[in-house]
Amino acid sequence: MTKSPSDILQDLIRFDTTNPPGNERACVAYLERLFAEHGFETKILALDPERPNLVARLPGNGTGDPLLLYGHVDVVPTDGQLWDHPPFSGEITDGFIWGRGAIDMKGGLAMMATALLRIKASGETAPGDLIFAAVSDEERGGVVGARFLVEEHPQEFAGVKYAIGEVGGFATDVSGLRVYPVMVAEKQSCLLTLTFRGPSGHASLARRGGAMAQMAEAIARIESRRLPVHVTPAARESLTALARALPFPKNLFIRLLLRPRFTNWALGKIGERGAMFDAMLHNTVAPTVVSGGSVSNVAPGEVTLQLDGRILPGYTEEDLVRELRSVLGDIGHGPNAPEITSRYYDPGPRAPDMSLFQTLASVIEEADPDSIVLPTLIPGTTDARFFSRLGIQTYGFLPMNLPREIDFTSMFHAGNERIPLDALEFGADAIQKAIRLYHRQGSETV
Repeated sequence: MTKSPSDILQDLIRFDTTNPPGNERACVAYLERLFAEHGFETKILALDPERPNLVARLPGNGTGDPLLLYGHVDVVPTDGQLWDHPPFSGEITDGFIWGRGAIDMKGGLAMMATALLRIKASGETAPGDLIFAAVSDEERGGVVGARFLVEEHPQEFAGVKYAIGEVGGFATDVSGLRVYPVMVAEKQSCLLTLTFRGPSGHASLARRGGAMAQMAEAIARIESRRLPVHVTPAARESLTALARALPFPKNLFIRLLLRPRFTNWALGKIGERGAMFDAMLHNTVAPTVVSGGSVSNVAPGEVTLQLDGRILPGYTEEDLVRELRSVLGDIGHGPNAPEITSRYYDPGPRAPDMSLFQTLASVIEEADPDSIVLPTLIPGTTDARFFSRLGIQTYGFLPMNLPREIDFTSMFHAGNERIPLDALEFGADAIQKAIRLYHRQGSETV
């Protein structure tokens, strides 16, 4: 008998896969047993034996393209957070399953697994292979997870054009509209270090314009000035669809966001509610780590500032550095300009393939007729960037019919993470219908 998504999620939450260190082995082994018991072909692939990855396959009849469903089993730490229920208990209370990973993203894995196991139990044979991948290490860069699979075992994903993964498909309220955003693109991660240098010496002697002062002025400018506006194809698709759905005058501000001359003005009028739009329309840098100085009575001659940079699809690390220097103005140029070095850059696809979007949208629109489904560009990064290297377009499609009072985004990486039981069933049903519809239509016609 096929387990329910709530049963599977409870089991998954009870594995403490906090990353670091991860220790995903037991959780991955559980999923491997689950799929093997139901007749799937399974492989465990690992760079680190304690941090393996699962690839489970249900062969098709060879008349269609394969479809990939994937997600990560690792979760972020719970230290210093308030929890009404133990974070690794998987307790069911008040119609919710509570625990770390309920939303990000063991709940999604439970939905995917349930959908695939139900298809297998039905006895039907899909035209193309159905592939499930449960990976380690997404929360800390994917080195032993998706990146390892893509670089060392690309043959496991031969012929795959489309994948279902995180983040998206959850119901949210936008100006009274019930909206389901589906991720079609994501920003690229770029970590920069700015090194400021100046005279050092005894702190009792006033020195103006030293390394610390330069850094303080740089942070002030970064905080007060946006980088240039860029309306990418993914942002245009998303905001145009939202503007069509919203009534006047709310849709006026959304339309103005798409006109670079007025974008920042419109964001100012929208206020904090426009944070996601802001990230969709700009490359961004956020100061995160400051280092420098060793004792209180010595002015340091060198200090460093680490920036978390996020780059829009179609732009590069060089574009981000150029735009940052422009925002810094005179601080960013000349003999005292900080040295800017890149600590990490992970490029992603330039533009999304929207071919499967309408198929996925139709599933949600049928299940929740009073809603609209929007393609969206997320400001963070997922394992989609690795699978894109194999030409695979990922859609963040984990449908959850969350009640209006639930702010989905506030539970990412936060205390009291939880998911409604009926949202799990909604998601499992939607994913199952999406798989069937994908193969029924044929990949060449979706």
